[in-house]
Amino acid sequence: MCYNQLAIGGINLLDIILDTLIDSLKMLPFLFVAFLLIELIEHKFSDKTKKVISSSGKFGPLLGGVLGAIPQCGFSVLATNLYITRIISLGTLIAIYLSTSDEMLPILISHNVAISEIIKIISIKVIIGMIMGFIIDLVYHNNKKSDFHICEESDCDCEESIIKSSIIHTLKTISFIALITFILNVVFNYFNEDIIKNIVSQNKILTPFIASLIGLIPNCGSSVMITELYLNNVITLGSGIAGLLTGSGVALLVLFKSNKNIKENIIILSLIYFIGVISGIIINFII
Repeated sequence: MCYNQLAIGGINLLDIILDTLIDSLKMLPFLFVAFLLIELIEHKFSDKTKKVISSSGKFGPLLGGVLGAIPQCGFSVLATNLYITRIISLGTLIAIYLSTSDEMLPILISHNVAISEIIKIISIKVIIGMIMGFIIDLVYHNNKKSDFHICEESDCDCEESIIKSSIIHTLKTISFIALITFILNVVFNYFNEDIIKNIVSQNKILTPFIASLIGLIPNCGSSVMITELYLNNVITLGSGIAGLLTGSGVALLVLFKSNKNIKENIIILSLIYFIGVISGIIINFII
């Protein structure tokens, strides 16, 4: 009786729930291993990375774009601190924001995406980040500092166990993946999957606007959603890149909370969104 009650509008929710749980559980070990490696990299190289970025000078966007691609928890938040205190330039900050992977890389790995595809996506983000970073530094200069301390503002658990932190990241991410997968499964079962994909994918201009807006949500769920939509062929590569370019985790939240120059914060937010949209549209038409 319960089994039949879960059938709504021709959709058997029990089957969808079971399929969602099975698909999510398959990714669990891959996600944990990926986050464990990321945590090890972060704790081993975070101080060195900070020194390299802070001493990069006019080459900041170059180094920021490359180092920003390393999926470190809180790296974009660290960059926010360095910018607010004017240790790095705005161009370097934008380069790091645009190249930041957030939860993208672990999800791609857990889906067994080809290494060549992963490198392509990361490379596009890094190149766009570096180019835009250099351009921004050419036209914008601001040396006004503010009093900000990252550990006080970001409420991070830097000294916690690496394993514990990896488990927490894994559980949070798998929860987002399960939720998004469930929603997509319901939509695809209720509507014709090919029709939905064609409507979204073929709109090469509108979709990057929407994807970039999703990416701006200051939560790892945004990168999870964009990556899952791309892997499920709901959105194109260009639209996926648009959303991933604007997704810098909680960094924007920290920026608006800690940087007292609201006008500057809005300019940064607008720059990221504009770059994401334009980049997505261009990629949609050339790839």
